[in-house]
Amino acid sequence: MKAQYKEIEEKMNKTISVFEENLAEIRAGRANPAILNKITVSYYGVPTPINQVAGISVPEARMILIQPWDTSLLKEIEKEILKSDIGINPNNDGKVIRLNFPRIKWREKKRNCKRY
Repeated sequence: MKAQYKEIEEKMNKTISVFEENLAEIRAGRANPAILNKITVSYYGVPTPINQVAGISVPEARMILIQPWDTSLLKEIEKEILKSDIGINPNNDGKVIRLNFPRIKWREKKRNCKRY
């Protein structure tokens, strides 16, 4: 009985952690670096998450700043962000990439509530 309980508890904990990850990726009008977690760039031929090749910060409530440690990755990071489905256009100034998040309209909030 205890073995079954542990097995069920492990499955529930995994489900909760996946749900929390999905919630972190929802656009809610504020900049959240977690939306970049699933985006990878090719770094010396190896797919690497953005947070492992660049510093990611949130200087303002609706902006994410990506500063790659190797500036040759700027174009690659920009290309991968455009290919992703986050719906944000990156601004590249040659040193950093800025992601500006617009305010969420009530229709989009309503659609997100129905989806989740």
